[in-house]
Amino acid sequence: MSTSNPPGKGETAVVGNEELWGGSKPPTVIEDTTPTRTKAPFFRTTFFQILVVGLCAFCAPGIWSAMNGLGVGGSQSPDLVNAANALLYAFMTVTCFAGPWMTNAIGFKYTLAIGSLGYPLYAAGLYVNNRFGSTWFVYVGAVACGISAGFFWSVEGAIATGYPESHKRGRYIATWFSFRNFGNIIGGAVSLGINHKINHKGKVGYQTYWGFIAIQCLGFFFGLLLSNPERVVRDDGTRIEAPRGIKWRAELEQMWKLVRSKPILLLTPLFWYFGWMQAYPGTYLATYFTVRSRALGSFLSAVVGTLATWLGGSLVDLPWHKSRQVRAVATYALIASLNSATWIWAVYIQNEYRHTRPVLDWGNQKAFGRGFGLYMFERVSLGMVENYIYWCIGNLSDSPGDQIRYSSLLRGIETAGVAVGFGVQAVPTVLIATASINCGLWFFALPFSYYATQQVVKKFNALDRKNAEGSEPGDVEATQALESK
Repeated sequence: MSTSNPPGKGETAVVGNEELWGGSKPPTVIEDTTPTRTKAPFFRTTFFQILVVGLCAFCAPGIWSAMNGLGVGGSQSPDLVNAANALLYAFMTVTCFAGPWMTNAIGFKYTLAIGSLGYPLYAAGLYVNNRFGSTWFVYVGAVACGISAGFFWSVEGAIATGYPESHKRGRYIATWFSFRNFGNIIGGAVSLGINHKINHKGKVGYQTYWGFIAIQCLGFFFGLLLSNPERVVRDDGTRIEAPRGIKWRAELEQMWKLVRSKPILLLTPLFWYFGWMQAYPGTYLATYFTVRSRALGSFLSAVVGTLATWLGGSLVDLPWHKSRQVRAVATYALIASLNSATWIWAVYIQNEYRHTRPVLDWGNQKAFGRGFGLYMFERVSLGMVENYIYWCIGNLSDSPGDQIRYSSLLRGIETAGVAVGFGVQAVPTVLIATASINCGLWFFALPFSYYATQQVVKKFNALDRKNAEGSEPGDVEATQALESK
């Protein structure tokens, strides 16, 4: 009598044989229905997707930030670049809101890749202006960058918040921002090496833009490495739900529902503040600091911004306290305290500078340290606020389909704030007025952002209750029930 070997998982077991039944009765076939779980290829993991979106962020907005970290794109006069940036963000506002329709039509991968195409044109416009004095290409580059970057901003935020597992979200968001800041670090280091001997006010050397343009051209090709959400596998073996083919009217209804939702309403003042204040630091740097000091500011602001981003992401993710609610509130309290002190200090310093009108260079360390330290603290606060905002919206839903809507809405609000901020600064407006408005907007947004934190805490409570009842940690129904309240 022969004996069958035990089947492996997913194989077919055969009970009985021809010798036993004399060839008169066929064997009984039993299918093993135990589900198989295969390990996903690395390029389908959420970690790889974060690396891809990080590389794109490094090439496109990271290098863009490096240029603007020089103080209004390294230009001698702030007015031209502030006006161009206002135009850029005006177009971005429109395309940010259109992000869900673009991803619904062509998918996350191609939206990310196409969204990076306008950035090299922006850098090319600054190069032409710096070397030849032409202004028209600055505006052309700004429009092209604004149209593409709106799609890029909406989809990169949705990838960074919607793809990762919930317990990794804070650190993965920090990884995304770190890549972007690393672009600023590289760009700042290159600029510092080229301009370190220029100890007077003015514009940076035109050679600075060569490397910027070359790096930004790579963003399109990195974007093609991304996987659309339905092809990504999370740690627990589940795939991400992000339905395609939604009719435009149904998409509009979903967007309108989110516009009126409590989380969006509570986060809107914070996003408006975050957008509005971005025109101030670069203008402040270009107004009071020498060329080499501006290059140093571009480099160090990225370093401290990266550290601040990781601090914020780690505080909400790492289990230094067993309660996620305590971690969330403690992180919010730290950000609120730091940002409040920074803006009070900014108004004080700016009031002094409007009378003294200093030219600050690192050769005069006593006068330089106070003004430069303020710029560094503004960048630290900015990094922590940005990470915290995306951590909040990232924990409102586990679906990239919802996250593209959240990201598009909030980044659209942010870009509208940036457009208005750069437009006001391009008039130009005295910096003491801008600093005071920034301070006022922050304190106005403070209580709303606290209640937004409470919304995330409520979601944590709902998930904890679901876990206690034996449901999956990523239960989307709990989130939807919370959002409908």
